[in-house]
Amino acid sequence: MHEDTRRGVLADVRVADFSRVLAGPYATMTLADFGADVVKIEPPAGDDTRHWMPPVDAAGQATYFNSVNRNKRSVALDLTTDAGRAEAWRLATTADVVVENFRPGVMDRFGLDYESVAAANPGAVYASITGFGAGEGAALAGYDLLVQAVGGLMSITGDPDGAPAKAGVALVDVLCGLNAVSGILLALRERDRTGRGQRVEVNLLHSLLSALTNQAASTLATGTAPRRLGNAHPSISPYAVYRAADRDLVIAVGNDKQFAALAAVIGVPALADDVRFLTNAARVAHRDALTVDLERALAGRPAAEWVDLFAAAGVPSGLVNDVGEAIALAGRLGLDPVVELGASRTVSSPIGLGAAPAVYLTPPPTLDASHGADWLPREETR
Repeated sequence: MHEDTRRGVLADVRVADFSRVLAGPYATMTLADFGADVVKIEPPAGDDTRHWMPPVDAAGQATYFNSVNRNKRSVALDLTTDAGRAEAWRLATTADVVVENFRPGVMDRFGLDYESVAAANPGAVYASITGFGAGEGAALAGYDLLVQAVGGLMSITGDPDGAPAKAGVALVDVLCGLNAVSGILLALRERDRTGRGQRVEVNLLHSLLSALTNQAASTLATGTAPRRLGNAHPSISPYAVYRAADRDLVIAVGNDKQFAALAAVIGVPALADDVRFLTNAARVAHRDALTVDLERALAGRPAAEWVDLFAAAGVPSGLVNDVGEAIALAGRLGLDPVVELGASRTVSSPIGLGAAPAVYLTPPPTLDASHGADWLPREETR
C-alpha cells in the first residue's frame, strides 16, 4: 500500500469507486470513513440517487445520495467516450481498490474489466457487486425489492394472513455492501502477505441467503420453508410486539427466568406456573393464548411505564420507536449517532475502533467537484 499521512486506519488505501445507488456506495463510504481516499466516478448526469428527491437537506441535496457518499470526491466521466475511458483507466490502474456494481460485462465493454486492470495493476483489489452473480443470473436486474422477493425474505415478513412484505429499507443492498467491505479488507490483508491483489465478488441474492441464518438452516434441515409470523419469532415466545394502554412495545423473553420475572411484573405470577407456559416450547405452542393474557395485563399502563418496570426486573423490552425516536435514543445512550457536515446530517459509522476511529471531514461531494482529480498529495491531510 502507499504511504500517506492522511488520518485513518485506511489512509494509505486509494479507491476508484465506479459504483452507484446503494450497495457499492455504502461499502466505499465505510472505507472512506476510516481514511481511504475514495474518488467517486460518476456519469455526467451523476449518480441516480442525486435525483431521488424529496426529501432534501437544507442545501437542497437529495438525502438518499447524502446517506452513503460522505468523505468522497466526485469526478464526472463519460465512459462511452475515449477521453472518459482513458481517465477512468488512469484512476483504476493506480488505485489500491476498484469497486463496481454494473451488470456483468459492462466494465468489459469499457476496457475496465478485472483481467485488464489486474494486468496493468497487479496489486489491485477489484470488487464486483452484482444482483445474482456473473453466471446464469448475470442478465437479471439487481433491485433490492426483487431480491427480497425471490430470495425468500418477503415470504417470512408480514402478517400471517396478509400479503408478503418487504423490509422498510433496502436491507439487502446494505448487507451486500457490508459483505463487500469484508471481502475488500480480507483481500487487502492477503495482499499484505503476497503483494498481489485479487477479485472480490459479492451479490445480493447470496448476501440475503446468508443473512437468513436460522430460517435458512431450518429449511435445509427440515425441507419445510418457514411461514410468515408477523412480529412473532418461530422459536421463542413471548418475543413479539404487544399493545399497552397507549402504544406498542416489544417484549423479548429468551428464557424461563425472564418469563417468570415478566409474569411477576405484570401482576400475574401464576402464568409462570401454567402448564401451557411452563417452558419456552410450551409457550411457542400456545403463543396466541399467551398473547391474550399478556395484552390483558399490559392494557393497564402506558408502554413507557412498562418498559421502565421491565428494565428494573431484567426483562428485555422496548418501545416501538419511529426513526427519529430511535436516533434520539442512540444519542441518549452516548452512541454519537449523527454526523453533521455542512447541510448534510447522516448516521455515523457503527464501527468503533479505539485507536483509529472513523473520521468525518467532508460532506457528500457535489457532482464533478474534483474534476481532473489526482490522488491526494503525500503531504496533504484529509
